[in-house]
Amino acid sequence: MDGSIALSLVQDGLVNGAIYALVAVALVLVFAVTRVILVPQGEFVAFAALGYAQLQGGTRPGTAGLLVALGAAAFLLDLIRARGRPGFALLLRGLGTDIAFPAAVYVLVDRVAPLRPGWGADALLTLLLVAPLGPYLYRLAFRPLADSSVLVLLIAAVGVHLALTVLGLGFFGPEGFRADAAFGGSFALGGTIVQAQQILVVAAALISMGALWLLFERTLVGKALRAVAVNRTGARLVGIPIALSGEAAFALASLIGAISGILIAPVTMLYFDSGFLIGLKGFVAAITGGLADYPLAVAASFGVGIVQSFAAFWTSTFMEVVVFMLVVPVLLLRSLRAPSVEEEEEA
Repeated sequence: MDGSIALSLVQDGLVNGAIYALVAVALVLVFAVTRVILVPQGEFVAFAALGYAQLQGGTRPGTAGLLVALGAAAFLLDLIRARGRPGFALLLRGLGTDIAFPAAVYVLVDRVAPLRPGWGADALLTLLLVAPLGPYLYRLAFRPLADSSVLVLLIAAVGVHLALTVLGLGFFGPEGFRADAAFGGSFALGGTIVQAQQILVVAAALISMGALWLLFERTLVGKALRAVAVNRTGARLVGIPIALSGEAAFALASLIGAISGILIAPVTMLYFDSGFLIGLKGFVAAITGGLADYPLAVAASFGVGIVQSFAAFWTSTFMEVVVFMLVVPVLLLRSLRAPSVEEEEEA
């Protein structure tokens, strides 16, 4: 391996690592606020990427119908919880956010997609289709289990992941999709060729993470989410609505997934089940940060991307094994450094 090949591998690793960093940040955020290990985070990425590619081809993605169905189901569930006697404010909010909004997005996508308006409009439509999926899934699958153990929440997350994978096969089929690059062209840098789309991926990922930092540090919503992550009981006592915090966390996670999918769609071929591996690699980075440390998770994500790139060069057959083995020494080190806790004796 010469220097130019190594530099090219590092370049690919940084591009992949930028996507894994966004996924890892979303996983850490959701776990900190809701205690849910968001296994279907990768599905948000895959649905956005495949939907974005279909929009470029002038086709309405199946996620438009999914959005309508989830909105109607969430509205019906709220009515059941209210025992058929919802207040006027709840009814008005539900009709607006759960019925009218998904229907409007469906009609908008159905009318605009055949016109092929360009990558900017396609990206906006993709955000409208994927970002609301997170809050709807939280209300349907996770809010009823909010007081359950982490294991129960994990089982629910796996169930949601499997359901979305099956739906993805129905929406997009078994064939892969790859979108057109937003910006073409390339230039030489240090003996390697850098694509403009790759620069866009890294830059957009860093800007997104910077925007998240501003959200948590400078806004009331961000500070409320941090308070819930630190102490749920204390946050509830000072008036922070825990359920809305969970919806906000899932909304940010699905928005991050949508952005990630739009960025990665022109870079690599994706399939209906590609989200699972993307989510797992982001999870490896999140675990490195202890599902709590954002900067460490981001740094680990770039490390995972670079290791994957070099592993693909040296032993492509075992590339995934090498990447997932990275979590073993991390878990071993954390287990050795963690304080011992004696098990309580059963009465």
